[in-house]
Amino acid sequence: QVQLVQSGGGSVQAGDSLKLSCLGSGSSFSSTFVGWFRQAPGQERLFVAGVDRSGGNVYYADSVKGRFGISRDKAKNTVELQMNSLKPEDTAIYYCAADRQATRPTIRDRRKASTYDYWGPGSQVTVSP
Repeated sequence: QVQLVQSGGGSVQAGDSLKLSCLGSGSSFSSTFVGWFRQAPGQERLFVAGVDRSGGNVYYADSVKGRFGISRDKAKNTVELQMNSLKPEDTAIYYCAADRQATRPTIRDRRKASTYDYWGPGSQVTVSP
């Protein structure tokens, strides 16, 4: 069993930065693929970024590429999402999620919320113009 605890988030102005953290517990967390998703009101939950169990392979949605950075600290069992140059359209609840399956046929599977087995409680990020 894996449990995910999130921290970070808040309200900022456009152009500012925020960092989200996801602390995983449970012996199997280190072998999971971890993704960050976001969900705006009335919209579906969308993939933002993901990192494999080694921390060496990272993936981003086109909408955040070049502005967000995902990193994994295996010693601390944490995955962080550094968000820079924030825009009002980044406003959403952000969730970290873990996929038990170490490998998937394609990265496309990692972009689907239904792929993930464990979810954090969510963190509100609000970006004002």
